[in-house]
Amino acid sequence: MFDFRDYGNGIVAFDAGYVRPILAAIHMVIEEGRVAFIDTGSNDALPNALAALGAVGLDAAAVDYVILTHIHLDHAGGAGCLMQAFPNAKLVVHPRGARHMAAPEKLVAGVCAVYGPEYVQRVYGDIIPVAAERIIEAADGHTVSLAGRQLICLDTPGHARHHICIVDQKTSGIFTGDMFGLSYRELDVDGRQFIFPTTTPTQFDPDEMRQSIQRLLACEPEAMYLTHYSRVDQVSEKGAELLRHLDVLIALALAEKGAGSLRQVRIKEAMTAYLLSQIRAHGCCLPEATLLDIWGTDLELNAQGLVVWLDSLPD
Repeated sequence: MFDFRDYGNGIVAFDAGYVRPILAAIHMVIEEGRVAFIDTGSNDALPNALAALGAVGLDAAAVDYVILTHIHLDHAGGAGCLMQAFPNAKLVVHPRGARHMAAPEKLVAGVCAVYGPEYVQRVYGDIIPVAAERIIEAADGHTVSLAGRQLICLDTPGHARHHICIVDQKTSGIFTGDMFGLSYRELDVDGRQFIFPTTTPTQFDPDEMRQSIQRLLACEPEAMYLTHYSRVDQVSEKGAELLRHLDVLIALALAEKGAGSLRQVRIKEAMTAYLLSQIRAHGCCLPEATLLDIWGTDLELNAQGLVVWLDSLPD
């Protein structure tokens, strides 16, 4: 049975089936029998998406919108596949991402250049284009009406320049994609949640990220719904923790600015040591090997993104 979480407020989260269990969540907003999906995982998500619809007594015809927080493939790789399955749906995406959903060749080529075409094919499969007439470009403040339920799109750069967060006016919850960091449920201790930033390449910008996080906090949401992984409560406290971790990661990166070809390795080592110390202070007793397995991809991508950011700084 795949992970399925019904929060009782018209918001459901389920496992996208991406790479490992409870790594990536897809959220459904349900209002009067109409549905908006937020983020899509990869093509592998379709069976779980259909099962999630069935679990709430609905089918593919009920889906009015597929909303992407951004176009990184762990969030948007399955968009074309889901749009084929949901004939009534419109795709909602940041204006900077719209053209890549209609013609994904450059997006796929960029990912292949980093990870190799074999990896991209194995993890994501074919990235299916979405007809341009089915795409809605969501600039800052764009409102999606789901059977009268208002979902407001906020332009939130810092992780990527094509990132939006979606405010659900009915609950005051916010769907944050990667903007409010990562919080994996395996790391919860007695209901307390651990959170840390994602500094993935290539558009990470710490100043913009701080501003976007602060903008989300100013909305005073009752909860954040992260793609990695779903609902985070005690938002003010978690926001402060997230910003504190971000400041430390930036300091660790700047300390290695002059390390040349060793920068990425040294940043990753320092970040790993820091996060292990923080998760132990949090009270998590999972073996170190398990923690490193959970964080493996994130540590590598965070280190890569910090190096790309260092390279963007003036000499």
